[in-house]
Amino acid sequence: MTNHPSAPGEGGRPDAGLSAIMSERRRLTNLAYRLLGSLTEAEDVVQETYARWCALSPGQREAVDSPGAWLTTVAGRICLDLLGSARVRRERYVGEWIPEPLPDRTEWIGGRSGPDMGDPADRVTLDESVTMAFLVVLEAMTPAERVAFVLHDVFRYPFGDIAEIVGRSPAACRQLASSARRRLRASPPGERPADRRSGLVRAFRRAWEARDIDALVELLAPDVTATGDGGGLVTAALRPVEGAEQVARFFTERPPAEVTLVERTVNGHPGLIAQRDGVTVSVMAFEMSDDRIHHIWAVLNPEKLRAWTTG
Repeated sequence: MTNHPSAPGEGGRPDAGLSAIMSERRRLTNLAYRLLGSLTEAEDVVQETYARWCALSPGQREAVDSPGAWLTTVAGRICLDLLGSARVRRERYVGEWIPEPLPDRTEWIGGRSGPDMGDPADRVTLDESVTMAFLVVLEAMTPAERVAFVLHDVFRYPFGDIAEIVGRSPAACRQLASSARRRLRASPPGERPADRRSGLVRAFRRAWEARDIDALVELLAPDVTATGDGGGLVTAALRPVEGAEQVARFFTERPPAEVTLVERTVNGHPGLIAQRDGVTVSVMAFEMSDDRIHHIWAVLNPEKLRAWTTG
């Protein structure tokens, strides 16, 4: 195992104590969430990674040059395996699959936090590499592309270390990351400033509440797409709705009469949540450019909304 220069545990030996190993948890969770698009699965990966570390003999741990690099390699391999099986699972998924949305740390309600895990909202850093638009593009990549790109371009790991995880040469990993970048460049243009995004989301909420189809059409790009994810557990459109007129009609025909729409931060960007009797039943993320909404993602699957609900 090679040393990684940016590993937080760098310089510490395995016998430095459990706290030095556990300090890697947040970084591993950030990595796994970006690779898998699911906080639930990311936390499972981190638990499995630590279980494998604990299964090592004292001699095996002593032989590890950098525990942080070892943990990252193991977590990356687990994620790579899960990404391969996820493609099969998602072929059987009812409707469209959308990554699990995350609230801002100040808005995190629910808890999957154990006694040693701290504030769950602290475990994922909300930056441009975790926006819904970014995660959706990652979903279109092959598992190897996704791992190579996220490790190199987001976490700044060298291709030599990534090669150990992906099981390919450093040159091949460089090509994987390059291919992933081309996919990103082919995605819609960059987001607007935060205040402009907030204004668009607020205008969308008001037009939806008023059932004003003309106002909605004005806010939507001509090629806008709205995608819902109910997972077969709640009612949601099984296929994306496309086109400004069609999307506007879709929303006006489903007025939020029984729910309260609240503006919230979703994966670091302005979004909306729908609440019924104080319980979040839908989280909506938006992609915008040129003062128009280009994509709407609505997550209704209750299994993906645990961070947004009490309990």
